Amino acid sequence: MTGPLRVVVADDQALVRTGFTMILAADGIDVVAAVADGGEAVEAVRRTRPDVVLMDIRMPEMDGLEATRRILTGVPGEPRVIILTTFDLDHFVYAALSAGASGFLLKDVTPEHLVAAVRMVRSGDALLAPAITRRLVERYARRDPDTAALHRDLAALTPREAEVLRLLAQGLSNAELAARLHLSEATVKTHVARILAKLGLRDRVQAVVVAYETGLVSPGGRRDADAH
Repeated sequence: MTGPLRVVVADDQALVRTGFTMILAADGIDVVAAVADGGEAVEAVRRTRPDVVLMDIRMPEMDGLEATRRILTGVPGEPRVIILTTFDLDHFVYAALSAGASGFLLKDVTPEHLVAAVRMVRSGDALLAPAITRRLVERYARRDPDTAALHRDLAALTPREAEVLRLLAQGLSNAELAARLHLSEATVKTHVARILAKLGLRDRVQAVVVAYETGLVSPGGRRDADAH
């Protein structure tokens, strides 16, 4: 991608907003808005069209979950959203991932990790390692139907793609997938890309969520679809 990386920071703590803005600016990243609640975040995203939004999950007026939903369903270009939280195993974080967020960061993240995370999601990658996502999803999948991801029809997947999705959801990297399935990493990447395209998913984080919520994989790593 060309051009400066543009970011909106949304957090109700002024110290967090200021600190993150300074860290990102020092690395040449353009913070186009820093706001204190979800409603302001939605408006700022519509006005500035950023590449990435750093979104606090708990804010007054409108929380980060609702703001994420509005941004990812009603804003042209759909920027990537990274959730900011103080507690990783949080059902609000899970709900945000279900809504399309590309990952989450703990607020005590190091400056280097913050910058790397913003650059990573801007390039189209998911922020979280699949195993971390899996731990969160296993705790909360199907517990709250109001915030669950839409169940998608997996019939569009070929048997090989379904197998790749099962293994991806269990935390395997592309290299591990390639070794397990006796494929090249390039072929695995092609399968993953096709899975995301067929299911209308943004990244691997959403793929893990969907695999659990459709029952393709169940908590504990058992594969419900092995008999099919």
